[in-house]
Amino acid sequence: MGVTLEHIRGRTYHGRHGAISNAFRYRVDYVLCDPSGDEQEPLLFSRNSGNLVSLHDVDHGGKRGEGQGVLWVRQILKDNGFSDLLGGRILLLAQPRVLGFVFNPVSFWLVYDVDAVLRLVVAEVNNTFGDRHSYLCHHDDLRQIRREDTLHARKVFHVSPFQPVTGEYAFRFDISDRKIGIWIDYRTGDGGVLATFTGRRQPLTSWTILQTCVARPFGSMRVVALIYWQALKLKLKGAVYRSRPLPPSEEVSR
Repeated sequence: MGVTLEHIRGRTYHGRHGAISNAFRYRVDYVLCDPSGDEQEPLLFSRNSGNLVSLHDVDHGGKRGEGQGVLWVRQILKDNGFSDLLGGRILLLAQPRVLGFVFNPVSFWLVYDVDAVLRLVVAEVNNTFGDRHSYLCHHDDLRQIRREDTLHARKVFHVSPFQPVTGEYAFRFDISDRKIGIWIDYRTGDGGVLATFTGRRQPLTSWTILQTCVARPFGSMRVVALIYWQALKLKLKGAVYRSRPLPPSEEVSR
């Protein structure tokens, strides 16, 4: 499966469907890691401790601020009848903390079987209101997830206040040894949003960390600022603002 402490220097695109158009592209940096692994960490990166860039279990897997990391994923697999996948590797694709701050609109747990075949993806979605919900993406027969496959999930979680909690997501995942591509097409009536992330895989080193911190010094703090900037643009264009409903009682849906 190759290196599992990697830097994905990628691009994201968001384009709104419907009468009120809005679209944007920007660069974003993710880290791919094996939370159960023991890879040597670059000097400027740490797991579960402070550093210029870091990944913390408490930020992923379970309720916001109370994450349990990969232990949560393993329990979710057991609870949903996927115990056969517990023997394979589980990788986390997420934006890291930069100087202690992080916000992931969506991060992904990639679940492989013992033969290193991708069988399931957990899309861990966060909103700016402090809520989180995860979608289990897989085929009914748990066959391999390939780049041409489309996996569907009913939307049950409030993300953008300019979109309703109705409709359906269509997920596509292109996870190869060289690159990562993820497409999420949300449709509801004649509205919705297309969101994409694409980038090449490369080893995470102190040099790539320094390059990134010079080019994009505020990490996901910049992402949050861009979210609010786009929200202001939508409001000025006349998009309807919807108040936050209560999040679903279940942590995951299929």
